[in-house]
Amino acid sequence: MNIAIIPARGGSKRIKKKNIKIFYGKPIIFYPLKILVKSRLFKIIYVTSDDDEILDYVKRKFPKVKIIKREKKFSTDKVKTLTVIKNFLKKLKNNKIKKICC
Repeated sequence: MNIAIIPARGGSKRIKKKNIKIFYGKPIIFYPLKILVKSRLFKIIYVTSDDDEILDYVKRKFPKVKIIKREKKFSTDKVKTLTVIKNFLKKLKNNKIKKICC
């Protein structure tokens, strides 16, 4: 099974709440999600975030996308994306995953 994961942290340093900032009429996170859903390349698309506002937006606008709340300790600017993905996979506990796109 092929899955996609979007790590969408709420606490960006340079642009506050950048994932839900409006860009050309839509929140920034809308654009990669729209492309991923339209591509039909992935059995499941996940968004992982520490920010409830981001997760609520995804839940409302993309009901087929699965959301996973991320712990604060995995949501700092010091945490590497690979660490976030490894933590995500531990939570998922799915051994049928063949490929992950981030």
